Amino acid sequence: MLSVSDKTGVIDFARSLAAMGWELLSTGGTARALREAGLAAIDVAEVTRFPEMLDGRVKTLHPAVHGGLLARRDTAAHMDAIAAHGIAPIDMVVVNLYPFRETVAKPGVHAEEVIENIDIGGPSMLRSAAKNHDAVWVLVDPSDYARVLAALEAGHNDLDLRRLLAEKVYAHTASYDAAIAGWFAGQRGERFPDQVTVPLTRQQSLRYGENPGQDAAFYSERKGEGLGALVQRGGKELSFNNLLDLEGALLATDPFMGEVACAIIKHTTPCGLATGVDALDAYRKALACDPVSAFGSVISFTVPVDAAAAEAIAALFVECIVAPAFSDDAVEILGRKKNLRVLEGTARWTPGMMDYKRVRGGVLVQERGPAILRDDDWKVVTSRAPSPQEKTDLLFAWRAVSSVKSNAIVLARNGATIGIGAGQMSRVDASFLAVHKARGAGHETAGSALGSDAFFPFRDSVDQAAEAGITAIVQPGGSVRDQEVIDAANEKGIAMVFTGQRLFRH
Repeated sequence: MLSVSDKTGVIDFARSLAAMGWELLSTGGTARALREAGLAAIDVAEVTRFPEMLDGRVKTLHPAVHGGLLARRDTAAHMDAIAAHGIAPIDMVVVNLYPFRETVAKPGVHAEEVIENIDIGGPSMLRSAAKNHDAVWVLVDPSDYARVLAALEAGHNDLDLRRLLAEKVYAHTASYDAAIAGWFAGQRGERFPDQVTVPLTRQQSLRYGENPGQDAAFYSERKGEGLGALVQRGGKELSFNNLLDLEGALLATDPFMGEVACAIIKHTTPCGLATGVDALDAYRKALACDPVSAFGSVISFTVPVDAAAAEAIAALFVECIVAPAFSDDAVEILGRKKNLRVLEGTARWTPGMMDYKRVRGGVLVQERGPAILRDDDWKVVTSRAPSPQEKTDLLFAWRAVSSVKSNAIVLARNGATIGIGAGQMSRVDASFLAVHKARGAGHETAGSALGSDAFFPFRDSVDQAAEAGITAIVQPGGSVRDQEVIDAANEKGIAMVFTGQRLFRH
């Protein structure tokens, strides 16, 4: 039985089967394609002795099909039963399903068209064949045609392959049903339905996880999207930690799309982030924030990398670099570093996709935070408003702090971070660390701007900022001690704005 929406390779596969003596049973467009290729195809209606009905909704839902699939060949009563009703065994099913996801993705598609692309007969045949996989070959993936032909030509029953093919069927139909359920939830405007199934496809196996001794693999929600859309142009294979850091790097540069920006990431959080006139300028400014921590980092650019930037990067030990494009010269230069992974492309989040965090016994699900952070709703809460330059630095600091692990404090000046305090248990410690890192790298903190991912619970961080010469602060606000913090800023002559938006990143 051949009935496929994706006809990739099916004619050659069917021709090989026919040459081995297989009879070809088919439906609709697949039958036409087989006949146009000069192959004899028995229409399913000849077997069921019923025409296609209800605009094609009913074709294969019939005992003549499912009896031929489900009858156990090793059970005499089964074989006698189908023989008594003139039902012939069907020993192979080659089916892939109506293009539901592709239909949903079409701009302006109507619900009626989506409904008509919910396959019923296809999943039913696949599930019947997979249940009886020890007797029925079942193929849902055109990439399996070659190895099934090889097994047939060798006369090898290959039960392990049959089980793999059955496994792929149930994974495929589960994914298909998950997409349908998701669409129905979307029609009701429900972001968090009672049950959620997240279909994942293995993108690649990994040598190990966060540490040797932990097995690992990379799965994607949609193969070839997100990190899976990146093309590796050099270096050894990606590791588990590389992929985590790549996500952190792209998260850091997302708010700067449309600008020239560079982020240097260590353990998923920035140790340097800057904008510049070109890739080299942005890289140098980002590196200057914390050149010590940049050793063994992952670097992200919002713009193509040329030879000049590549030469500068090649002077540092870097694990990975990702950019929309690389010049040929840049690829050659970076390729001299055999362990440096070079990733090219744009890894976007698909609109509406949720953020999942694993916990014991379950998963936390949330909407993704906004990639673009604006100053439209900022509120100046101190007696002194920030100057134009301070406001520019505050906007940069606010976008930069969004990708830093909480508790997070960022010091910024002239489109670059100069000090970052990340992942601290108290905000005053994060403030201290940001100043300490800035001064340790030789930066003058006086006149810089400070961004905080959450409110200041006490005035101590403001006092510390004043001691470092910081003149402007951006923070969400919302503390019961906001007035105490504002009073401290006024006392120190610091301009402060509230954003009304928290940016925790745990």
